[in-house]
Amino acid sequence: MPRKIDPDEFRVRPADAVNLRERPTKVPRFYRSKKEYEKLLAKQVDALSELQRMHYACNRYALLLIFQAMDAAGKDGAIRHVMSGINPQGCQVFSFKQPSREELEHDFLWRANRCLPERGRIGIFNRSYYEEVLVVRVHPELLAPQGLAETTSDGESIWAQRHRAIVNQETHLHHSGTRIVKFFLHLSKDEQRKRFLARIDEPEKNWKFELGDVRERRHWDAYMSAYESCLAATSTDLAPWYVVPADDKKNARLIIAETIVATLRGLDLAYPETSPARRKELLALRKEL
Repeated sequence: MPRKIDPDEFRVRPADAVNLRERPTKVPRFYRSKKEYEKLLAKQVDALSELQRMHYACNRYALLLIFQAMDAAGKDGAIRHVMSGINPQGCQVFSFKQPSREELEHDFLWRANRCLPERGRIGIFNRSYYEEVLVVRVHPELLAPQGLAETTSDGESIWAQRHRAIVNQETHLHHSGTRIVKFFLHLSKDEQRKRFLARIDEPEKNWKFELGDVRERRHWDAYMSAYESCLAATSTDLAPWYVVPADDKKNARLIIAETIVATLRGLDLAYPETSPARRKELLALRKEL
């Protein structure tokens, strides 16, 4: 039997220092063959589908899933495979690219706030407001177009301010019924190189590759430092980060799926109960059929 997935193995504990060099990008497989992987994933997808139907009918919580990673880490594939059994009516996916002019006229959380899931729905952020403490931190020149009135207060750096704003926002969302789970797909630099080469060598993958991907790779160490600071400052009991080893895509998908299933199972979900009056109405309608 393959070993059981324990999401806590990959969770970042609140206030823990994060050293990504000490966190693996690859762990022993949770599957023994491709066939077994497909069977395990299908089982998780079925469980997620049933839980999502109950989540939608219950209409008590919203679930926000955030995916962050370096390029080629497998975010799109993980979302596509893990969420394959979800009813589109109860799920929405947003991908955050370069901010528009309108978005730059607001605070850094504004554009994401407009996309938050409603109760009963699952929202997926493929990249998110965390770009503002990752990409913008690596490229601080991107702060200038944001027209900030001040960059620091009380001796804090702007990044510490933004980390605190994110934690406050996520705490508010949790108390308002939104459960937040955040995944950092932890890819090794060598594996990224292999995937980039595949995007060049395999014609059907050429569309995925851009010059900017190589340019950002040059800042690898700066990104790792930004991620370490971000993960340590913003992983909380209410909105945890999970560092998912991403060199093995199949393993990563199984870990993500199990974490989402465990999160939904931990909620107080139930199908709405039918009142006696409603039951009487249904029985009357049944006689007309």
